[in-house]
Amino acid sequence: MIKIDNILVATDFSEASEAALLYGTHFARAYGAMLHLLHVVDDMAAAAMTTTEGIAGPVTDVAQLQLDLERVTQIKLDALLAREDRSTLRAHAVVVSSTTPARAILTYATELPVDLIIVGTQGRSGLAHFFMGSVAEHVVRAAPCPVLTVRHPEREFVVPDKS
Repeated sequence: MIKIDNILVATDFSEASEAALLYGTHFARAYGAMLHLLHVVDDMAAAAMTTTEGIAGPVTDVAQLQLDLERVTQIKLDALLAREDRSTLRAHAVVVSSTTPARAILTYATELPVDLIIVGTQGRSGLAHFFMGSVAEHVVRAAPCPVLTVRHPEREFVVPDKS
């Protein structure tokens, strides 16, 4: 018997992430699991410290910009969850800040703990993959639980309800 209580869908708002969320909601319904929708925003303070080190001049109120970014992202993330999913799946949207999205996803998954991570993959190849890496790849390599990667367009396992 497979026991899945917590499902984490990590999103970057891409089409692949939309497909991953579709899979996540279906798995959560099938297993009666709680659905966690996570987006990682850039930690602007950490990024500013690494890019402005040694530069004199006016410092932008990074803290307020960070709060604004998180607030806008939370609204966008909340819009992805249907009201029915919020009640039946106890689905909720979470925004975290980090300079390394994969590490933030893994930390969330470990601390909860999560039983299944579902993440979209962009299918980068060549130099783009070499230089930028893949968040999904890092998550797969270090996850504390099984990971389902979803590529868009993908083979359609999830079909519309016949209602």
